Amino acid sequence: MKVPEKYYDEVFDFRGQWDMPSRCGLKIIGREKTVVIVTELYQDNPGTSVTAAGRSLAEQICRDKNLRLENIAYLECNPDTDSKLSFYDEDFFEADFTGDRLAYRQLDAREIRELFPEGID
Repeated sequence: MKVPEKYYDEVFDFRGQWDMPSRCGLKIIGREKTVVIVTELYQDNPGTSVTAAGRSLAEQICRDKNLRLENIAYLECNPDTDSKLSFYDEDFFEADFTGDRLAYRQLDAREIRELFPEGID
């Protein structure tokens, strides 16, 4: 299943777990606070998933794009792939790196519309 390019502006190569070559979709939106959206590419990612990469992926993006981790909103996207399996339903999650443990919060439909006022289509 191919992830539509509407979800990302570029493919970002990163070092996953055990330095495994990995890739994700990447979109950076600059508003009041910079929003970094990483998109899971499923079969087009030879390595670690965006969720398993967690903070390490966020840090690699910040280093490469000259951003500061504390100044971004970091979102993970599981894109719609028109699959009948609910595992592939579209979801966006915000990652919180401030505590000792990585915490996720699922964005609701209103928050997604605010991020993408023109839609993702």
